[in-house]
Amino acid sequence: MGSAATVAELVLRQWGDHRPGLRYEDTVLSHHQVASGAAARAALLADLLPAGSEPHVGVLLDNTPEFPLWLSAAALAGAAVAGINPTRRGAELARDIRHTACRLLVTERVHLPLLDGLELPGVRVLVTDTDAYTELLAGYAGAAPGDTVLAGIGPRTRMLLYFTSGSTGAPKAAICTQGRLAAAGRSLVENFGVRREDVHYICMPMFHGNAVIADWAPALAGGAAIALRRRFSASGFLDDVRAHRATYFTYVGRAVQYLLATPRRPDDREHPLRLGFGTEAGAVDAARFRERFGVRLVEGYGSSEGGAAIQRTPDTPERAIGRASARDDLAVVDPETGEERAAARFDGAGRLVNGDEAIGELVNRGRTPFEGYWRNEAADADRLRGGWYWTGDLFFRDADGFLYFAGRTDDRLRVDSENLAAAMIENILARWADAAAVAVYAVPDPVAGDQVMAALAMREDTAFDPSAFAAFLGAQTDLGTKMAPRFVRIVPAMPVTATNKVHRVGLRREGFWSAVSAESAGSAGSVWWRGPDGAYEPLTGDRLAALLGEYAAHGREGVLPGAVADSRTDA
Repeated sequence: MGSAATVAELVLRQWGDHRPGLRYEDTVLSHHQVASGAAARAALLADLLPAGSEPHVGVLLDNTPEFPLWLSAAALAGAAVAGINPTRRGAELARDIRHTACRLLVTERVHLPLLDGLELPGVRVLVTDTDAYTELLAGYAGAAPGDTVLAGIGPRTRMLLYFTSGSTGAPKAAICTQGRLAAAGRSLVENFGVRREDVHYICMPMFHGNAVIADWAPALAGGAAIALRRRFSASGFLDDVRAHRATYFTYVGRAVQYLLATPRRPDDREHPLRLGFGTEAGAVDAARFRERFGVRLVEGYGSSEGGAAIQRTPDTPERAIGRASARDDLAVVDPETGEERAAARFDGAGRLVNGDEAIGELVNRGRTPFEGYWRNEAADADRLRGGWYWTGDLFFRDADGFLYFAGRTDDRLRVDSENLAAAMIENILARWADAAAVAVYAVPDPVAGDQVMAALAMREDTAFDPSAFAAFLGAQTDLGTKMAPRFVRIVPAMPVTATNKVHRVGLRREGFWSAVSAESAGSAGSVWWRGPDGAYEPLTGDRLAALLGEYAAHGREGVLPGAVADSRTDA
């Protein structure tokens, strides 16, 4: 069987394959049934799209069978799927649908309230869990793959319009073609040895690139089955894995931490799962996951844009992502000057000791597979400054060329004129056994630049002990002098986005000044301040007033929310 150049070819291969191909709750569809259902939807799509419109279909669904069926349908028809984020609201949601020129929107009844009152001229809405949809689709039951093609299909045919989760501005819709998605699937099949008998568990949201590019695509390319979970559930994870005989899953953000926070069970290792692939688990939690569940987690690197590729080889150090692929000329550079950063150096315990000179932004100076953003020339130009592809991600590189992820450029902190990476500090704080989840972010300094703030979600039945935390920090040999959090906020649970990434925008917005509202609400003690002696004390009363006074003394009230600045009293 030769290598398929398009996703459409991969879908076509399912025709006549009567092995189980899709599992969802009590539903099981064969590969053939998936291909048949995709062909019917492709034919329906062709009839419903107005003449002359862009071949785009918006999909506003949870992880139900309709999502992969419409992905396959779009591939067969030569159309593109725009994954619509159900956590968006109002004008922002309408903007996403209109921006991607979707004249057809596929959704389900649970999401209909999101569309109430939205201005979506010319957009037809299909509601999948209704009798009307079933009756409409029944008219196309005899369709076969290849019957309906909107335009010629090739490797350059648009397949996905997936919104990036930027922290500022409107989300950008990254383009992914059929050729790139098929190649990504083949690459993961080769890297992880995907077998036809494997079952890929898709529990991350399919409107996000991770679930489609790193989970659905390799299953399709390798002839494996998929098992869907409507929405991620830490408590239901192992039960699903056992029920569906899942062997592989992907994760992003805090999903691994949520799984580790579930109560231990004697049968934690009794399951068929052999591999997890994703981002942002961190070395500490990846080791904890393997010790508890017996499953290896492979930290990867990638984005919906696909502008740089890193390959993991057998000799890759445990905490590294890998080396640059043969096609890429990757470098770690100073984001401002473009000069290459120094090689990383480690102590005897493998901890980075020269982060201030080694961490920089990863760029691709060679030919990039980046295919652009939909109708956003300014964003394209920003990514391709000076002929290089700027990833927006922080890395460091060791003397052997192995690359290590250090965070996002949006998560950089500048403390006393020194650039720090939030992810590096998080990796250190994650070693504290009392914390179930950790997030590090910048808050304004009273004079200039930033100060370090950390949000901690404590383990069950564990209270924050400021003395124990200070002692822990003092014992970390790789915690730089400017890395210790000036502020610590204790949260009942780490706030996350729909893709399980830490909601840093919200945390930064609330900052240490959440102590003001906490004190007025009678819940003082949720925010702590580190004094010159390294000890932590509650940020309340006179201490809080004095701190707010420092901002006023240096003319920096403008960096604080108005209500907070107005609440200041003279110290």
